[in-house]
Order: sequence, then C-alpha cells, then structure tokens
Amino acid sequence: MGIGLSLDAAWQVARVSIPTVIESIKGDVSRDVCDRRLRQFAENIVSHARIRLDVRGVDRVPTDRSLIYMSNHQSHMDIPVLYATMPSPTVRMVAKKELFRIPIFGQAMIAADMVRVDRSSRQEAIASLRRASALIDSGVSLWIAPEGTRSRDGKIGPLKKGGFHLAIDTGTPIVPVAIVGTRNILPPGSIRTRPGQTVRVTFGAPIPVDGETVDSLMRKVDAFLREHVEGSAARDPGDAV
Repeated sequence: MGIGLSLDAAWQVARVSIPTVIESIKGDVSRDVCDRRLRQFAENIVSHARIRLDVRGVDRVPTDRSLIYMSNHQSHMDIPVLYATMPSPTVRMVAKKELFRIPIFGQAMIAADMVRVDRSSRQEAIASLRRASALIDSGVSLWIAPEGTRSRDGKIGPLKKGGFHLAIDTGTPIVPVAIVGTRNILPPGSIRTRPGQTVRVTFGAPIPVDGETVDSLMRKVDAFLREHVEGSAARDPGDAV
C-alpha cells in the first residue's frame, strides 16, 4: 500500500487538463478530442493500477442516443473506472462545485463541458440543470452520482432528486450502474492505494421515464443499486482476490 498510484493519477489528470485549458484559451476546444482524452486518461489509470475489470450488462445499453448514467459512489477511482467502461461515446460528469475550484483541473472541467452543481444556491442549481439539458439536447450523455458524495461504509446513501427531475424534464432514460470494489483500491479520505484489485461494474437496462414520477424512478434506481452493491448480487469481487 502506498501513494505512488495517487501521484500517477495526479500526473494523468495533468496530462489531459493542461492541453485542454490551453485549447480553451485559444477558443479551440474539440468535443471529440476531449472524449479521446477522457477515455485515454481512464484507461491509463486502470492499467497502471492493475485493476481487473468485471463489466456486466454493457450489451443492454444503447449507444445511439443520450442517456443519464446513475451510479453509486465509493471512491475517486469510480471516475476512471466508469470512463473506461461506459459505452456511450460522449459522457460528461455532473460534479460538485468544489472540484471546479481545483487549479487547472477545474478550468479543464469547464472547458470540457462538465456540469457544476452548487446545492447552496437555487439559482445556480437551476442554471446547472439548464446546462445539463442543453448537453443532452446536443447528443451528450451524463453521469450523475445521485448520492451526492462518496459512501464512507460502501452502503448506498439517500439519493438526491435533481438528476431524476432532469431525466423527466428531458425525457432521457436512466441507466443504473453499480460499482463494487473501487473503495478497496482508494478508500474515501485516503491517498494510499492498493493496486491489483478486481472491480465489478454492472450496467442495468435503461429505465424509460415516460409515465414515471421522481419518486418512482428513485425507487427503481435505489433498488438496483442496493441489489448489486449490498444484496444477493453484491459479493465483493475483492473477496476473491
């Protein structure tokens, strides 16, 4: 166990952030280039961390339309794991405002069209939903962690409603995604890592939003996450390592 992988991850972030910021200053940011950088960043970290990916259900997910991916959140490692496995060609993250304050990284997130969420301001929250809706209209899929923060014990926390309102307002299907094993690599609050772990990512079938309410969608996503993270389908892949 050590911090070498965390330092490598920081370097991988810098490798994609710096050129993106430079291009944004020049007014020359390409969505396709950002897509390739995100995928390469994710695959590099997964490879360097020697993560064994066990990906299930990806064949259920269409790639020809915008989707809203909703996953549980266990670790900062969720980000590269999901960007290495989500089948949609263009996915942008909905993230808390604090990440956008990180020098260079935050500027790169803005340039790449990531969506900032500020729950302390109703006006900012509404503006964020409008930005997210515009991205969906342009063919972009979104990734949201509806718990709003990393789980400290690996269990599913209460889900927040914002992403579900967005799905209904835009008519966008929700793809539930269960992640098991990332907290074994990098637990919340730690910079020490344990490479060489197995991580399981399970994609559910898209949930249509027609005729659904926010509460009914929340129940469906919550049930999927609990079944695949805490329930009978949730045997931790790290137990087998």
